[in-house]
Amino acid sequence: MASEFPLFKTKVDSDKKFNLSDPSERWEYFHFKAGLEIEKIKTYLEENSFIAYMLGKKNSGKGTYSKLFIEIFGKDKVAQLSIGDLVRSVHQAVASDGHEKQSLIEFLKKNYRGYLPIDKTIDALLGRDLKTLLPTEFILALLKREISKVGKKALFLDGFPRNLDQVSYSLFFRELIGYRDDPDFFILIDLPEKVIEERMKYRRVCPLCQTSRNLKLFPTTKVGYRQDKDEFYLECDNPDCQTLTSRSPEMIIKEGQDLGMEGIRERLATDADLINKANSLYGIPKILLRNFMPVDRAEDLADGYEITPEYSYAWDEKEKKVSVVEKPWIFPDDSGIDSVSFLAPPVVISLIKQLVQTLNL
Repeated sequence: MASEFPLFKTKVDSDKKFNLSDPSERWEYFHFKAGLEIEKIKTYLEENSFIAYMLGKKNSGKGTYSKLFIEIFGKDKVAQLSIGDLVRSVHQAVASDGHEKQSLIEFLKKNYRGYLPIDKTIDALLGRDLKTLLPTEFILALLKREISKVGKKALFLDGFPRNLDQVSYSLFFRELIGYRDDPDFFILIDLPEKVIEERMKYRRVCPLCQTSRNLKLFPTTKVGYRQDKDEFYLECDNPDCQTLTSRSPEMIIKEGQDLGMEGIRERLATDADLINKANSLYGIPKILLRNFMPVDRAEDLADGYEITPEYSYAWDEKEKKVSVVEKPWIFPDDSGIDSVSFLAPPVVISLIKQLVQTLNL
């Protein structure tokens, strides 16, 4: 698959360097590398929006890229909808058996059309009926309900289509949910299994804003140390979260993350089939994101600070603070070629520049 995803050059002739873990420096970086394109998209979003279907293997960065895009253009213009997060939130609401459950049922009575009765889909949602999968028609109804709350914003959909049967639904998604006549397109992400493995093992998520970071590969600006357990942890550096709490929230391990690669082999194979099928479709634009490259091409195509390093930490007992050790991270890609990976912001630069072309701005 990698051969179909072209290498993308982000290197510029400049001595400027940016700390891409720092939100303020990221802002400057984005405008330094893609300022003209950002202004074009901002102008477009004043009166228009779009629907982007993000397809990538588990831990490919779909949520991270979406949130960084929103960081640039604002929550008033762009929204990210994760099907997994949506189903979990609806599950909690239904399980509580309160007003939210009744509200959902009333909405489904007006908007759900499918082969299973509503009570059967609710049982499947709650796990009481383990043999029944949530039908696509039910997912579409949940999406329609969520989108009605979002308003007129550009949308990144993470987790739809989820299987091969849903690809056809995505081609007519706008009509199915009665949405605006927005441009729609696929965003396809390619990365080696080694990157997925490391992202999965060290991934941490903010419990408030759901921002994802990585203890080894993409930390926040705040690293803490828990002496009683001799372990290091990340604190979310999203300014919005810091205004909601008296201190930066501690990022946590996401549910199911401890199952490892073997627990997601079947899912990875399905995701690969989805990407290949979407990439072969005619009539719908595709944005191709590739977050890695051979080591011998890195110097020509990327600035050094854009390449993913690996981080380790040490606790300075005397100073009572965490010291951070950084070194290059080199790994074999799926073909055994020594490679390096991009940090998330350079991939978003690629997304921004391809989006301008896709929207003909």
